[in-house]
Amino acid sequence: MNQKEFLDIVLPIKNNLYRLARRFLISSDEAEDAVQEVFLKLWKNKEAIKKYRTPEAFAYTMTKNYCLDRLKSKQASNLKIVHTNFENKTDLEKHIEAKDGVSLLFKLMETLPEQQKVILHLRDVEQLSFSEIAKITNTSQANVRVSLSRARKKIKNLLLTQYNYGVQ
Repeated sequence: MNQKEFLDIVLPIKNNLYRLARRFLISSDEAEDAVQEVFLKLWKNKEAIKKYRTPEAFAYTMTKNYCLDRLKSKQASNLKIVHTNFENKTDLEKHIEAKDGVSLLFKLMETLPEQQKVILHLRDVEQLSFSEIAKITNTSQANVRVSLSRARKKIKNLLLTQYNYGVQ
């Protein structure tokens, strides 16, 4: 596989890999580093990419595994949670106030079990198909549907409880 073939396969999913890494690592800088590391590993194993029917699923899996390894490592205690999307704290505060519901939703997603969190992210944020998610998570499509349903139900109940709509 030459450089052009590699770039044709990998570059279109760069932003998706970044968003997935950011979901795990929170920090933009850490997410960029994670995607760069995954690209490096993919380049080193570029001949193995041809063996996979969906190289994108392989890249997603590598990104997920790298992020989980990073979080489990000793360096994870040194990770800084830095939001570089905003110029200063007042902008961050204004944004959080304006997007309180969305912010709460993402916080509640963090409370989900790891598999449900990944499946919910891949389906609702990345908009992948059930078959693609099943390949990434090494589960059946039926299991993906069940996990997604359970994750959405739990988020719904947590939101209803948060806003005191009578669901306890």
